[in-house]
Amino acid sequence: MHKSRLCGFIIDCQDAVLDDAAAFWSAALGMPARSLPGEEGTKYRRLLDPQDELHVEVQRVAHESRVHLDIETDDIDAEVARLEALGAKRIGRVETWCVMQAPTGQRFCVVRKSSARFDERAQAWP
Repeated sequence: MHKSRLCGFIIDCQDAVLDDAAAFWSAALGMPARSLPGEEGTKYRRLLDPQDELHVEVQRVAHESRVHLDIETDDIDAEVARLEALGAKRIGRVETWCVMQAPTGQRFCVVRKSSARFDERAQAWP
């Protein structure tokens, strides 16, 4: 058995000035923007959810701008297999997560659990 849940959204911004993009989304969503440490800070800005429910980031990308969601899990391989059985396709691995595509074409990522209340809020799967 493993668990998973929607953990948040990544706002992909094509070739954007990261601080400008983060400032817009911060104001639009009412979530303060924070830089990430080290190398991650060159590509990502974290938007802090006041309710601490969602993980939201603004990401500088080379592909077209879009929003994608992240599903967090305590077993990436099991969750990827579950989603493939539902019709999703594995696109590839990036660092510790798996990029997938829904049968309807939307891309999403399966990531390691990181939410403080993951165990009590995640759906258990056989």
